[in-house]
Amino acid sequence: MKTPALAAAALLLLGLPAAAQAPIRIGVAGPITGPYATTGAYLKNGAELAAEDINAAGGVNGQKIQILVADDVADPRQAVSVANRFVSDAVPIVIGHATSGSTIPASDVYQESGVLQITPSSTSPRYTERGLWNTFRTCGRDDQQGEVAGRYLAKSYKGKRVAILHDKTPYGKGLADETQKTMNAGGLKEVMYDGINPGEKDYSAVVSRLKSAGADIVYYGGLYTEAGLIVRQMRDQGLQAPMMGGDGLATAEFAAIAGPGVEGSLITFAPDPRKNPSAREVVERFRARGYEPESFTLYTYAAVQVVADAMRQTGGAEPKKLADAMRAGKPFKTVIGDLSFDKKGDITRPDFVVYAWKKGADGKIDFAGNEVTE
Repeated sequence: MKTPALAAAALLLLGLPAAAQAPIRIGVAGPITGPYATTGAYLKNGAELAAEDINAAGGVNGQKIQILVADDVADPRQAVSVANRFVSDAVPIVIGHATSGSTIPASDVYQESGVLQITPSSTSPRYTERGLWNTFRTCGRDDQQGEVAGRYLAKSYKGKRVAILHDKTPYGKGLADETQKTMNAGGLKEVMYDGINPGEKDYSAVVSRLKSAGADIVYYGGLYTEAGLIVRQMRDQGLQAPMMGGDGLATAEFAAIAGPGVEGSLITFAPDPRKNPSAREVVERFRARGYEPESFTLYTYAAVQVVADAMRQTGGAEPKKLADAMRAGKPFKTVIGDLSFDKKGDITRPDFVVYAWKKGADGKIDFAGNEVTE
């Protein structure tokens, strides 16, 4: 019987290539279709370019990275199905999911099956507070984000009427509650607190209640699709109060849905990762392809960089060894800056500021570059 080494030598003598090492498969899960498909595109595009760049530089430990994309439509049940499919396909690492409502139930499947998970966009504290060995994120948390938003509202809207809405999801309600808690601690009480049903098109009834409450500003915990519709319908009813929200509104799609009435809206998001010097070349490559790497695109690219670096440190893709390396405290160099993780799997740096949506010289309304000081 020939040994593997003799077999490879025989192939070389015959002028045939030896079998290449199998690629390292990394799953990417998010809403590729449906109302939140823009968010899924951030994850897909960020991960694919990161893998392409790593592979072009020789791969990891002599192996290439292969990205496998799965669509969970931002639905918790679909997310569990996607997680089980990745487990069946023996995928050791998953980047995702995009929303906390999908990420949390999927994480239980991954934990039980020995899969490492790192989300670039799920901010619910519950994701990492359960003490699971496999949960990480490259973004901040809603208690951090809510603290920034609540402090801003308590200071800038002192004596004003603040209404709070949320979409009843772990992300949306959790963010609204954290904002409410900090705002109340700052001496400001909301005049209205209510939940909406995501996926609907007509929010005129809740807008009427906002008008009756005399809202001077509306804080919304949720995603850009419903937020944009609510802003548009607020303007249709003559309610000019600005909307404030979280990172779920940090996309040009929010402005596209809301229309001109989006001007003056506020969001909490990280310092613009596109302006990080370490991201310059990657941002240029995205733009050369006609794609603007906004929102969580670079956070996803960074997630792939982190796991690739952890694989180099450990010499393989064994999930628990990767998790130990990631929690060791050593910073990882990424396109969004140096990242290190605490024992829960959260990044150790504060990561939120307030932005205002403003019209630029080109007539486009955007939040990029419009940081607001508290």
